[in-house]
Amino acid sequence: MSKKHKLELTWIGKENQPKLEPRILLEDPTKSYHAKHRVKDNDIFDNQLIFGDNLLALKALEAEFSGKVKCIYIDPPYNTGQAFEHYDDGIEASLWLSLMSERLRQLSRLLKNDGVIFVQIDDNYFAHLKLVMDEVFGVSQYINTIAVKTKESSGASGGGEDRRLKKNIEFVLAYGGKDFVSFNSVFSETELDNYLELMRLEGKSFKYTSVLYRLGKKTFVKTIKDGGGSDMQLYKIEDYETRSISRLAKEEGLSEAQVIYKYYDKVHTTENAQTSIRTRVQDATDSLDNMYSLEYIPVSGRNKGTLTELLFVGPQKRLVSWFSNVTYKKGKKIIKREKLGTFWDDLNWNNVTREGGVRFPNGQKPEKLISICLELATAPGDLVLDSFLGSGTTAAVAHKMGRRWIGIELGEHCHTHCAPRMQSVIDGTDQSGISELTGWSGGGGFRYYKLAPSLLQLDTYGQWVINKEYNAEMLAQALCKLEGFTYAPSGVHYWIHGYSTERDFIYVTTANLNHEQLQQLSDEVGSERSLLVLCTAFRGRGDYPNLTVKKIPKQVLSRCEWGHDDYSLRVENLPKAPPPQQVENTKTKGHSAANSVQSGLFDEEME
Repeated sequence: MSKKHKLELTWIGKENQPKLEPRILLEDPTKSYHAKHRVKDNDIFDNQLIFGDNLLALKALEAEFSGKVKCIYIDPPYNTGQAFEHYDDGIEASLWLSLMSERLRQLSRLLKNDGVIFVQIDDNYFAHLKLVMDEVFGVSQYINTIAVKTKESSGASGGGEDRRLKKNIEFVLAYGGKDFVSFNSVFSETELDNYLELMRLEGKSFKYTSVLYRLGKKTFVKTIKDGGGSDMQLYKIEDYETRSISRLAKEEGLSEAQVIYKYYDKVHTTENAQTSIRTRVQDATDSLDNMYSLEYIPVSGRNKGTLTELLFVGPQKRLVSWFSNVTYKKGKKIIKREKLGTFWDDLNWNNVTREGGVRFPNGQKPEKLISICLELATAPGDLVLDSFLGSGTTAAVAHKMGRRWIGIELGEHCHTHCAPRMQSVIDGTDQSGISELTGWSGGGGFRYYKLAPSLLQLDTYGQWVINKEYNAEMLAQALCKLEGFTYAPSGVHYWIHGYSTERDFIYVTTANLNHEQLQQLSDEVGSERSLLVLCTAFRGRGDYPNLTVKKIPKQVLSRCEWGHDDYSLRVENLPKAPPPQQVENTKTKGHSAANSVQSGLFDEEME
């Protein structure tokens, strides 16, 4: 059988995927922040602000949040070569691809099966990102590419750029989990007067030009069947009258907008709707210029289960489409609604740097942009994640919209931007961004976490030992995570630090256990339960059928890259490439040396 090939993007170092250490998260209560009292019944207090390398932080979240995040929004470094204030944004292509690929794989593990990930990017690395996301999430999970208008071109010269056009578009790639079905319905909104003026400027015609001025008597014609065999009642409408909006404006001395407001429930257009119901009406009626009413109960759609009336008019029995179905009244104004598409051009970028009371030049996104993403993909109470939190916009928006959130940021602006911004949101003093739209008045809170140091460290003799910063509780929690157990110390049994099932437990100790201690453990655990024992050393004299005893750190040495705190892939952190003639020798000797060192550690520890 011939080998199957697949189309994929390759780059230098793609195969060098790190063996990430699943660190524990340490809360710093002095930096956590909560409202002094509950503002609303649905206030959320267990949000997480995490300070640390985002790849390690994502790995740290995996055990608890795998498959639980409903929406991910990230705005990673664009790799444009510009020297941003808070990011080193000029790493070469292969490093950028490795950075994104590794993080997207971790994010994919956290995303719910029906969740959505949005990744914002500009045109420099859009093509690279699309291919990587196809590979990580699957081509079939691609949903949309959204074009976001970021700013107006300035001046007749377009901003003074020489060989390139002025950039005023960015892109948002959207991918869904394997069970994703559809976005929530989201509409863009424009005040009617502004909408009509915009259509005039663009030379477009407003299609809702008629008013059903008088609706005459309905006469029953017959009962017809829908596709499912249910009854639909057909009526003929006698002596109806329609008038154009322009005619009524002249007759009544009103503006067209005033006419539309006055006759709001009667303003309509007609459509050549391609539906089976219209076909049935055509088959059951004449071809004259008459109007018919059809009453039925839909089995799906927005009017599901409700008696609904549709009007059909003219020789072709065109469907009457009401203006009120695509608009709503707000006080004395009419708001035009259009279902959101893939070009978002109504975002206000002028005051974005003032949102949240923080300045984040060249990197801050409007709260309205993030709110649209969350409105499309989430409901109140859903969990939202941003692993490139930046100035804290995603966290602020999620908080104001009643979503739970996790934000990860390595830069110092986690403390200078994100934390202060979220404190003002919680206090209700931040009234910028979407605060007015959501009626935000404060409440809720967040817990501040930092990544624990590496579990293992090299001692003065070059041997891996347990990090001295780890106390007994931290060690137990770390090894539970590493072994796939849920950390849950028992208040009854000292030997229960966590569990994997209701009968399988783990016990972590730095003690040197002897036969008597192991036998006592075995007796207490009993024949109906099993226990994984991780200890510094042990000496046994026989089998303990319900115990599995392993040494630390020997048990975990080969699992991870220990002592590696920075996966940001900054160029200055990378080792220098060996001369070409040394490459083959390095490949051969490197494995031997590594094996020798590891073997030496195992032998020494066992002695």
